[in-house]
Amino acid sequence: MQSRDLLNKLISFPTISRDSNLELIDFIDAYLKDFGFKTNLIFNAEKTKANLYAVIGPNDKPGVMLSGHTDVVPVQGQKWTSDPFVMREEDGNLYGRGSCDMKGFIASVLAVVRSIDASKLATPLHLAFSYDEEIGCIGVRRLIDTLRPLIIKPKFCIVGEPTMMQPVIAHKGKTAARVHCYGVEGHSSLAPQAVNAIYLATELIHKIRSTQQSLADSGAHDHHYDVTHTTLHVGTISGGVALNIVPAYCTFDFEIRNLPADDPLEIIKQLQQACCDITEPYKAKHPDVAMEIEVTNEYPALNTAAESDIVTFIQQLTGANTLGQVPGKIAFGTEGGLFNRELGVQTIVYGPGSITQAHKPDEYLAVDQLDRCDYFLAKLIIALYQPNSGL
Repeated sequence: MQSRDLLNKLISFPTISRDSNLELIDFIDAYLKDFGFKTNLIFNAEKTKANLYAVIGPNDKPGVMLSGHTDVVPVQGQKWTSDPFVMREEDGNLYGRGSCDMKGFIASVLAVVRSIDASKLATPLHLAFSYDEEIGCIGVRRLIDTLRPLIIKPKFCIVGEPTMMQPVIAHKGKTAARVHCYGVEGHSSLAPQAVNAIYLATELIHKIRSTQQSLADSGAHDHHYDVTHTTLHVGTISGGVALNIVPAYCTFDFEIRNLPADDPLEIIKQLQQACCDITEPYKAKHPDVAMEIEVTNEYPALNTAAESDIVTFIQQLTGANTLGQVPGKIAFGTEGGLFNRELGVQTIVYGPGSITQAHKPDEYLAVDQLDRCDYFLAKLIIALYQPNSGL
Protein backbone atom coordinates (compact mmCIF):
# COMPACT_ATOMS: atom_id res chain seq x y z
CA MET A 1 0.00 0.00 0.00
CA GLN A 2 1.21 3.48 -0.88
CA SER A 3 1.05 6.35 1.61
CA ARG A 4 -2.08 7.78 -0.04
CA ASP A 5 -3.90 4.45 0.28
CA LEU A 6 -2.79 4.11 3.87
CA LEU A 7 -3.95 7.63 4.68
CA ASN A 8 -7.35 6.80 3.22
CA LYS A 9 -7.53 3.80 5.53
CA LEU A 10 -6.35 5.67 8.63
CA ILE A 11 -8.84 8.50 8.10
CA SER A 12 -11.66 5.94 7.97
CA PHE A 13 -11.08 5.19 11.66
CA PRO A 14 -12.93 7.94 13.64
CA THR A 15 -10.37 8.11 16.43
CA ILE A 16 -11.74 11.18 18.21
CA SER A 17 -10.01 11.45 21.56
CA ARG A 18 -13.14 10.68 23.58
CA ASP A 19 -13.51 7.35 21.72
CA SER A 20 -11.39 4.23 21.36
CA ASN A 21 -8.47 4.05 18.94
CA LEU A 22 -8.19 0.25 19.06
CA GLU A 23 -9.51 -0.44 15.56
CA LEU A 24 -6.78 1.77 14.10
CA ILE A 25 -4.12 0.31 16.40
CA ASP A 26 -5.22 -3.23 15.49
CA PHE A 27 -4.88 -2.33 11.80
CA ILE A 28 -1.35 -0.98 12.28
CA ASP A 29 -0.45 -3.92 14.50
CA ALA A 30 -1.55 -6.44 11.86
CA TYR A 31 0.11 -4.41 9.09
CA LEU A 32 3.50 -4.43 10.85
CA LYS A 33 3.24 -8.10 11.75
CA ASP A 34 2.60 -8.93 8.08
CA PHE A 35 6.15 -7.74 7.46
CA GLY A 36 7.49 -9.77 10.36
CA PHE A 37 7.96 -6.90 12.78
CA LYS A 38 7.24 -7.35 16.48
CA THR A 39 5.02 -4.82 18.25
CA ASN A 40 4.20 -3.88 21.81
CA LEU A 41 0.79 -2.47 22.76
CA ILE A 42 0.59 -0.32 25.89
CA PHE A 43 -3.05 0.05 26.98
CA ASN A 44 -4.86 2.57 29.13
CA ALA A 45 -6.31 1.36 32.43
CA GLU A 46 -9.70 0.62 30.85
CA LYS A 47 -8.17 -1.31 27.91
CA THR A 48 -10.12 0.92 25.51
CA LYS A 49 -7.10 2.66 23.99
CA ALA A 50 -3.51 1.76 23.27
CA ASN A 51 -0.13 3.07 22.27
CA LEU A 52 1.86 1.00 19.79
CA TYR A 53 5.62 0.70 20.02
CA ALA A 54 7.89 -1.26 17.72
CA VAL A 55 11.61 -1.58 17.05
CA ILE A 56 12.74 -2.61 13.58
CA GLY A 57 16.34 -3.76 13.24
CA PRO A 58 19.03 -4.38 15.86
CA ASN A 59 17.93 -3.99 19.48
CA ASP A 60 21.39 -3.60 20.98
CA LYS A 61 21.97 0.03 20.01
CA PRO A 62 20.11 3.36 20.06
CA GLY A 63 18.15 4.38 16.99
CA VAL A 64 15.72 6.88 15.48
CA MET A 65 12.15 7.03 16.75
CA LEU A 66 9.27 8.24 14.57
CA SER A 67 6.46 9.49 16.78
CA GLY A 68 2.84 10.24 15.94
CA HIS A 69 -0.50 10.45 17.73
CA THR A 70 -3.49 8.50 16.46
CA ASP A 71 -6.30 10.58 17.95
CA VAL A 72 -8.07 13.48 16.27
CA VAL A 73 -10.25 16.37 17.41
CA PRO A 74 -14.07 16.26 17.11
CA VAL A 75 -16.02 17.25 14.00
CA GLN A 76 -19.30 18.12 15.72
CA GLY A 77 -20.49 21.63 14.95
CA GLN A 78 -18.13 22.01 12.01
CA LYS A 79 -19.40 22.54 8.48
CA TRP A 80 -17.65 19.94 6.34
CA THR A 81 -18.39 19.75 2.62
CA SER A 82 -17.93 15.97 2.64
CA ASP A 83 -17.76 13.09 5.10
CA PRO A 84 -14.78 13.91 7.38
CA PHE A 85 -13.96 10.21 7.75
CA VAL A 86 -13.84 9.45 4.04
CA MET A 87 -10.74 10.81 2.33
CA ARG A 88 -11.50 13.08 -0.61
CA GLU A 89 -8.87 14.19 -3.12
CA GLU A 90 -9.42 17.48 -4.87
CA ASP A 91 -7.12 20.10 -6.43
CA GLY A 92 -3.97 18.44 -5.09
CA ASN A 93 -5.27 18.14 -1.53
CA LEU A 94 -6.31 15.16 0.57
CA TYR A 95 -9.30 16.08 2.74
CA GLY A 96 -10.36 14.32 5.93
CA ARG A 97 -10.19 14.61 9.69
CA GLY A 98 -6.65 13.91 10.79
CA SER A 99 -5.18 14.11 7.28
CA CYS A 100 -2.86 16.88 8.41
CA ASP A 101 -2.86 16.33 12.18
CA MET A 102 -1.31 13.81 11.99
CA LYS A 103 -2.34 10.68 10.13
CA GLY A 104 -0.53 11.82 7.00
CA PHE A 105 2.79 11.35 8.77
CA ILE A 106 1.77 7.96 10.15
CA ALA A 107 0.65 6.84 6.67
CA SER A 108 4.02 7.85 5.25
CA VAL A 109 5.82 5.94 8.01
CA LEU A 110 3.78 2.80 7.36
CA ALA A 111 4.40 3.10 3.62
CA VAL A 112 8.18 3.23 4.02
CA VAL A 113 8.17 0.32 6.47
CA ARG A 114 7.17 -2.06 3.68
CA SER A 115 10.49 -1.36 1.92
CA ILE A 116 12.70 -2.06 4.94
CA ASP A 117 15.03 -5.03 5.04
CA ALA A 118 15.48 -5.27 8.81
CA SER A 119 18.51 -7.54 8.44
CA LYS A 120 20.38 -4.73 6.67
CA LEU A 121 19.66 -2.00 9.22
CA ALA A 122 22.82 -0.86 11.00
CA THR A 123 20.71 1.42 13.17
CA PRO A 124 17.22 0.51 14.41
CA LEU A 125 14.02 2.35 13.57
CA HIS A 126 11.58 2.86 16.45
CA LEU A 127 7.86 3.51 15.89
CA ALA A 128 5.77 5.17 18.61
CA PHE A 129 2.06 5.78 17.96
CA SER A 130 0.10 7.20 20.89
CA TYR A 131 -3.45 7.97 22.01
CA ASP A 132 -5.02 11.07 23.61
CA GLU A 133 -2.42 13.59 22.51
CA GLU A 134 -5.10 16.12 21.62
CA ILE A 135 -6.33 16.36 25.22
CA GLY A 136 -2.96 17.02 26.81
CA CYS A 137 -0.41 14.40 25.71
CA ILE A 138 -2.06 11.86 28.01
CA GLY A 139 -1.49 8.45 26.43
CA VAL A 140 2.17 8.83 25.53
CA ARG A 141 3.06 8.99 29.23
CA ARG A 142 2.30 5.27 29.59
CA LEU A 143 4.54 4.56 26.60
CA ILE A 144 7.29 6.64 28.18
CA ASP A 145 6.90 4.69 31.42
CA THR A 146 7.53 1.52 29.39
CA LEU A 147 10.67 2.95 27.77
CA ARG A 148 12.15 4.59 30.87
CA PRO A 149 13.68 1.44 32.44
CA LEU A 150 15.21 0.23 29.17
CA ILE A 151 18.99 0.24 29.09
CA ILE A 152 19.02 1.12 25.40
CA LYS A 153 16.64 3.90 24.34
CA PRO A 154 16.23 5.79 21.07
CA LYS A 155 18.91 8.42 20.50
CA PHE A 156 16.81 10.65 18.24
CA CYS A 157 13.08 11.30 17.99
CA ILE A 158 11.22 12.88 15.08
CA VAL A 159 7.70 13.98 16.02
CA GLY A 160 5.73 14.18 12.78
CA GLU A 161 3.41 17.07 13.62
CA PRO A 162 2.67 19.38 10.68
CA THR A 163 5.57 21.78 10.09
CA MET A 164 5.46 21.96 6.27
CA MET A 165 8.43 19.56 6.24
CA GLN A 166 10.65 22.11 7.94
CA PRO A 167 12.65 21.03 11.00
CA VAL A 168 11.47 22.65 14.23
CA ILE A 169 13.71 22.59 17.30
CA ALA A 170 11.54 24.23 19.97
CA HIS A 171 8.00 24.81 21.13
CA LYS A 172 6.26 26.28 24.16
CA GLY A 173 5.12 24.23 27.13
CA LYS A 174 1.63 24.24 28.60
CA THR A 175 0.29 24.08 32.14
CA ALA A 176 -3.47 23.85 32.67
CA ALA A 177 -4.93 24.68 36.08
CA ARG A 178 -8.29 24.98 37.83
CA VAL A 179 -8.93 27.46 40.63
CA HIS A 180 -11.45 26.62 43.37
CA CYS A 181 -12.81 29.63 45.26
CA TYR A 182 -14.68 29.05 48.53
CA GLY A 183 -16.68 31.95 49.93
CA VAL A 184 -19.58 32.21 52.40
CA GLU A 185 -23.14 31.92 51.15
CA GLY A 186 -25.80 34.45 52.18
CA HIS A 187 -28.93 36.31 51.13
CA SER A 188 -28.12 39.00 48.63
CA SER A 189 -29.92 41.61 50.74
CA LEU A 190 -27.23 40.97 53.35
CA ALA A 191 -24.37 40.68 50.89
CA PRO A 192 -21.76 42.48 53.02
CA GLN A 193 -22.16 39.79 55.70
CA ALA A 194 -21.21 37.02 53.26
CA VAL A 195 -18.13 36.43 51.10
CA ASN A 196 -18.72 36.37 47.35
CA ALA A 197 -16.74 33.55 45.76
CA ILE A 198 -17.06 35.15 42.34
CA TYR A 199 -15.39 38.28 43.71
CA LEU A 200 -12.54 36.13 45.00
CA ALA A 201 -12.17 34.67 41.51
CA THR A 202 -12.14 38.07 39.83
CA GLU A 203 -9.39 39.29 42.14
CA LEU A 204 -7.17 36.38 41.13
CA ILE A 205 -8.11 36.84 37.48
CA HIS A 206 -6.94 40.44 37.83
CA LYS A 207 -3.64 39.10 39.20
CA ILE A 208 -3.37 36.67 36.25
CA ARG A 209 -3.87 39.56 33.83
CA SER A 210 -1.28 41.72 35.58
CA THR A 211 1.18 38.80 35.55
CA GLN A 212 0.58 38.40 31.83
CA GLN A 213 1.24 42.10 31.27
CA SER A 214 4.43 41.94 33.32
CA LEU A 215 5.68 39.00 31.25
CA ALA A 216 4.87 40.87 28.05
CA ASP A 217 6.57 44.05 29.24
CA SER A 218 9.68 42.76 30.99
CA GLY A 219 9.77 38.95 30.83
CA ALA A 220 11.75 36.68 28.54
CA HIS A 221 11.15 37.16 24.81
CA ASP A 222 12.01 34.97 21.84
CA HIS A 223 11.25 36.55 18.50
CA HIS A 224 11.28 33.22 16.68
CA TYR A 225 7.77 32.63 18.07
CA ASP A 226 4.59 34.25 16.72
CA VAL A 227 3.81 35.33 20.31
CA THR A 228 7.22 36.19 21.65
CA HIS A 229 6.59 35.82 25.39
CA THR A 230 4.98 33.45 27.88
CA THR A 231 1.20 33.86 28.03
CA LEU A 232 -1.54 33.31 30.62
CA HIS A 233 -5.17 32.85 29.60
CA VAL A 234 -8.45 32.31 31.50
CA GLY A 235 -10.72 30.09 29.41
CA THR A 236 -13.79 29.12 31.48
CA ILE A 237 -15.53 30.31 34.64
CA SER A 238 -18.55 29.06 36.61
CA GLY A 239 -20.14 30.19 39.86
CA GLY A 240 -23.36 30.98 41.70
CA VAL A 241 -26.79 29.34 41.80
CA ALA A 242 -29.22 32.29 41.86
CA LEU A 243 -29.09 36.07 41.58
CA ASN A 244 -30.39 36.60 45.12
CA ILE A 245 -27.80 34.29 46.73
CA VAL A 246 -24.26 35.40 47.42
CA PRO A 247 -22.24 32.56 45.80
CA ALA A 248 -20.26 30.32 48.10
CA TYR A 249 -18.29 28.64 45.30
CA CYS A 250 -16.74 29.65 41.99
CA THR A 251 -14.27 27.88 39.75
CA PHE A 252 -12.33 28.89 36.67
CA ASP A 253 -9.71 27.36 34.40
CA PHE A 254 -6.56 29.03 33.14
CA GLU A 255 -3.47 28.00 31.24
CA ILE A 256 0.15 29.01 30.93
CA ARG A 257 1.93 28.71 27.58
CA ASN A 258 5.55 29.15 28.54
CA LEU A 259 8.73 29.79 26.68
CA PRO A 260 11.47 27.28 27.50
CA ALA A 261 13.20 30.09 29.41
CA ASP A 262 10.30 30.48 31.87
CA ASP A 263 9.34 28.05 34.65
CA PRO A 264 5.54 27.67 34.84
CA LEU A 265 5.79 26.31 38.40
CA GLU A 266 7.28 29.62 39.53
CA ILE A 267 4.29 31.42 38.02
CA ILE A 268 1.94 29.01 39.81
CA LYS A 269 3.75 29.74 43.11
CA GLN A 270 3.25 33.47 42.58
CA LEU A 271 -0.46 32.93 41.98
CA GLN A 272 -0.74 30.68 45.05
CA GLN A 273 0.72 33.50 47.12
CA ALA A 274 -1.84 35.83 45.56
CA CYS A 275 -4.58 33.42 46.72
CA CYS A 276 -3.31 33.74 50.29
CA ASP A 277 -3.15 37.52 50.03
CA ILE A 278 -6.71 37.70 48.69
CA THR A 279 -8.27 35.47 51.36
CA GLU A 280 -6.28 36.64 54.38
CA PRO A 281 -8.51 39.68 55.18
CA TYR A 282 -11.52 37.37 55.54
CA LYS A 283 -9.92 34.70 57.75
CA ALA A 284 -10.61 36.22 61.17
CA LYS A 285 -14.37 36.30 60.64
CA HIS A 286 -14.69 33.51 58.05
CA PRO A 287 -11.89 30.96 58.55
CA ASP A 288 -13.25 28.65 55.82
CA VAL A 289 -12.75 31.19 53.03
CA ALA A 290 -10.11 29.72 50.74
CA MET A 291 -8.72 29.56 47.23
CA GLU A 292 -6.90 26.55 45.77
CA ILE A 293 -5.02 26.10 42.50
CA GLU A 294 -5.16 22.58 41.08
CA VAL A 295 -2.79 21.78 38.19
CA THR A 296 -4.84 19.51 35.92
CA ASN A 297 -2.31 18.84 33.18
CA GLU A 298 1.08 19.91 31.94
CA TYR A 299 3.60 19.12 29.26
CA PRO A 300 7.02 20.72 28.94
CA ALA A 301 8.47 23.01 26.35
CA LEU A 302 10.91 21.61 23.81
CA ASN A 303 14.21 23.40 23.39
CA THR A 304 16.65 21.39 21.29
CA ALA A 305 19.96 23.14 20.73
CA ALA A 306 20.60 24.22 17.15
CA GLU A 307 24.05 22.62 17.32
CA SER A 308 22.79 19.25 18.61
CA ASP A 309 23.51 15.95 16.88
CA ILE A 310 19.91 15.47 15.72
CA VAL A 311 19.89 18.84 13.96
CA THR A 312 23.11 17.98 12.16
CA PHE A 313 21.68 14.58 11.22
CA ILE A 314 18.47 16.07 9.79
CA GLN A 315 20.37 18.79 7.95
CA GLN A 316 22.54 16.14 6.30
CA LEU A 317 19.45 14.18 5.23
CA THR A 318 17.55 17.19 3.90
CA GLY A 319 20.47 19.12 2.48
CA ALA A 320 19.62 22.19 4.58
CA ASN A 321 22.64 24.18 5.69
CA THR A 322 21.03 26.15 8.48
CA LEU A 323 17.82 26.24 10.48
CA GLY A 324 17.86 30.00 9.95
CA GLN A 325 16.17 29.33 6.62
CA VAL A 326 13.08 27.84 8.25
CA PRO A 327 10.62 28.62 11.06
CA GLY A 328 12.54 26.74 13.72
CA LYS A 329 10.14 27.31 16.65
CA ILE A 330 6.39 26.80 17.01
CA ALA A 331 3.77 27.97 19.49
CA PHE A 332 1.73 24.76 19.67
CA GLY A 333 2.85 21.88 21.87
CA THR A 334 3.78 18.30 21.03
CA GLU A 335 4.82 15.08 22.75
CA GLY A 336 8.41 15.99 21.91
CA GLY A 337 9.01 17.86 25.15
CA LEU A 338 8.04 14.78 27.15
CA PHE A 339 10.36 12.49 25.17
CA ASN A 340 13.19 14.92 25.77
CA ARG A 341 12.50 15.65 29.46
CA GLU A 342 11.56 12.14 30.59
CA LEU A 343 13.89 10.04 28.44
CA GLY A 344 16.66 12.42 27.44
CA VAL A 345 16.03 11.75 23.74
CA GLN A 346 17.17 14.46 21.34
CA THR A 347 13.97 15.55 19.58
CA ILE A 348 12.77 17.68 16.71
CA VAL A 349 9.33 18.25 15.19
CA TYR A 350 9.21 17.57 11.46
CA GLY A 351 6.19 16.52 9.46
CA PRO A 352 3.95 17.18 6.45
CA GLY A 353 1.19 19.76 6.25
CA SER A 354 0.43 23.09 7.88
CA ILE A 355 -0.92 23.55 11.40
CA THR A 356 -3.20 26.25 9.94
CA GLN A 357 -5.26 23.43 8.40
CA ALA A 358 -5.50 21.38 11.60
CA HIS A 359 -8.69 21.20 13.71
CA LYS A 360 -10.74 22.99 11.04
CA PRO A 361 -13.63 21.80 8.89
CA ASP A 362 -12.32 20.43 5.59
CA GLU A 363 -8.92 19.73 7.11
CA TYR A 364 -6.51 18.72 4.37
CA LEU A 365 -3.00 17.63 3.57
CA ALA A 366 -1.44 18.72 0.30
CA VAL A 367 -0.35 15.79 -1.87
CA ASP A 368 3.05 17.35 -2.43
CA GLN A 369 3.59 17.48 1.34
CA LEU A 370 2.85 13.77 1.64
CA ASP A 371 5.22 13.10 -1.27
CA ARG A 372 7.95 15.13 0.43
CA CYS A 373 7.50 13.15 3.63
CA ASP A 374 7.70 9.87 1.69
CA TYR A 375 10.94 11.06 0.09
CA PHE A 376 12.46 12.14 3.41
CA LEU A 377 11.63 8.86 5.13
CA ALA A 378 13.09 6.89 2.22
CA LYS A 379 16.34 8.82 2.67
CA LEU A 380 16.20 8.17 6.40
CA ILE A 381 15.99 4.42 5.85
CA ILE A 382 18.97 4.53 3.49
CA ALA A 383 20.92 6.38 6.21
CA LEU A 384 19.98 3.73 8.76
CA TYR A 385 21.47 1.08 6.51
CA GLN A 386 24.86 2.81 6.72
CA PRO A 387 27.22 1.81 9.55
CA ASN A 388 28.55 5.38 9.74
CA SER A 389 25.29 7.30 9.51
CA GLY A 390 26.13 9.80 12.26
CA LEU A 391 24.17 7.87 14.88
